[in-house]
Amino acid sequence: MVLIILVLLLAIILGGAGFAVHTLWWIALAVLVLWLLGFAFAGGRRGGGGRWYRW
Repeated sequence: MVLIILVLLLAIILGGAGFAVHTLWWIALAVLVLWLLGFAFAGGRRGGGGRWYRW
């Protein structure tokens, strides 16, 4: 009985981790697109040294 509970608990934890990792991949992809767009739109500026961020 304890073994079944442990297996089910492990499946729930790994399933939740898989969902979280999948969601983090989509967030990382969105940030990458925004970062690349920032380089594309700031490429024509001469005064700021070509950087669109302050740091």
